Amino acid sequence: MAGVVTLALDPGQQFVSALRQVWANGDAAFPLDSRLSEAEQSRIMAAVMPTAVIEADGEPRRLNGGRPTEPGDALVVATSGSTGDPKAVVLTHDAVGASATATSAALKVDPTSDRWLCCLPPAHIGGLSVITRAIVTDTPLEVHPTFDAAAVRRSAAKGTTLVSLVTRALSEVPATLFRRILLGGAAPPPDRPANVIATYGMTETGSGVVYERRPLDGVEIRIDQAGQIWVRGPMLLRAYRTPVGDENPLDGAGWFPTGDLGTFNPDGSLRVFGRQGDVIVTGGEKVWPQRVEPLLCRQPGVADAAVVGRQHPDWGHEVVALVVGTQQGSPTLPQLREAVKAELPVWYAPKALVLVPQLPRTALGKIQRDKLEPLL
Repeated sequence: MAGVVTLALDPGQQFVSALRQVWANGDAAFPLDSRLSEAEQSRIMAAVMPTAVIEADGEPRRLNGGRPTEPGDALVVATSGSTGDPKAVVLTHDAVGASATATSAALKVDPTSDRWLCCLPPAHIGGLSVITRAIVTDTPLEVHPTFDAAAVRRSAAKGTTLVSLVTRALSEVPATLFRRILLGGAAPPPDRPANVIATYGMTETGSGVVYERRPLDGVEIRIDQAGQIWVRGPMLLRAYRTPVGDENPLDGAGWFPTGDLGTFNPDGSLRVFGRQGDVIVTGGEKVWPQRVEPLLCRQPGVADAAVVGRQHPDWGHEVVALVVGTQQGSPTLPQLREAVKAELPVWYAPKALVLVPQLPRTALGKIQRDKLEPLL
């Protein structure tokens, strides 16, 4: 019976070899993020219920209390979604293959001349999909233990042509070094070079399924009456894995509700507003933090920024800017308000400014919105 094998390994060739071996044995692999605290690792392990673990010595060790999985399952990937509670996404070999095929076709990957670099954590789909994509398509692969700008530049000098990065890392690496750069995580910069491709996707979709606002081949997108984005395609998850059994989030026709809200532009391209729970309603008007935050980050004195709603007796909620200042100083609230009003409706302008030492972000650079309220 197929099981779930935890890969408690640092990123590198040993991780890739262990993943290949787990697959050869007919099991599914669960990459564990070694950077997490022991308490958080235990919390995620309890949700996944793996049957074995491979640690630095390379030898599988059976675990008590594990739950088997279905034949054909390839990966179990932990994701916190928008709530912070761990979910275990199950992806089959068919889904992994479909994702690798669609993304490689969109990028025109040639295994004889291209080379992938993985410098994102393989415990997250952004890094893991680089590895699985290379394995499925037999494309050369280099895996770094962490993101290091100097190491990335050296890799490009040796012939690496393809890489996935997050927005914050892009500022440290010249885009001209690579043939294509996939960009995920936080909102992409509006003035990115042509070879930097903004992607939309999530763990449940096996990696990005929309490139530059257009769905990949085989991917269907629809938006319901409430404005929620739904995705259908062969790369979707099979189920969520829970201690009591598998939960199928797809509807009867195979559509997955993303929890994101968006719309189609007049040219048919997809515009994503953000998570349903992220929207701030102030005075009856909707404010999407993802539209404000990149604008704030471009202002003098702003090293990082997030926008959150705070309860207000008259407005329902007021828009608050959480800002990390620079060494040269910090912005004022009037400065930020004027900058926002110059590009967005007036209700998007923050009504309050809170300076903070840092913002909680995931390894892929996404703001952890469930941890913002305590900063107020």
